[in-house]
Amino acid sequence: MQHADHVALLRRGIPAPGGLWADFGSGTGAFTLALAELIGPEGQVYSVDRDRAALRAQEQELRARFPAVALSLIVADFARPLELPPLDGLVMANSLHFHRDKEPVLRLVQSYLKPGGRLILVEYGTDCGNHWVRYPLSYQTWQELACRVGLVSTQLLMTRPSRFLGQIYSALSLTRA
Repeated sequence: MQHADHVALLRRGIPAPGGLWADFGSGTGAFTLALAELIGPEGQVYSVDRDRAALRAQEQELRARFPAVALSLIVADFARPLELPPLDGLVMANSLHFHRDKEPVLRLVQSYLKPGGRLILVEYGTDCGNHWVRYPLSYQTWQELACRVGLVSTQLLMTRPSRFLGQIYSALSLTRA
């Protein structure tokens, strides 16, 4: 996928520029860059990943392409408590599928969001994993899980073909207002 694909997967979930957003499990930052493009210099991105080198690489790329966007890098596991301000939104792109027991992770993650906050999930459209993507979740499974943890107004934003596991989708869920 190219940068334009990453932006397209997020676009409908971000209503306007600005706000405090996070990218959980950001890796080298493909979706962090898409998020930066969409929220622009009016917003701030908190990029969270366990890999310090990956965060450094994404910081260099983001500074080169979107120098006016405020970026805070956090070397941490998003499945453990973090110190963050209340967020307008967060992106979890290809990061939740590393967790077998997703419910406690999602309960923690949604606690960082303001009332009415936006959680954008980007995930492979299957419930059958492989060696590299052990615990993916289809959109139907996401709908059920989001409901169980108290997220509301879940909607499918977009799908794209993927050479890994056939399809990738983006979905939006909200915290209760």
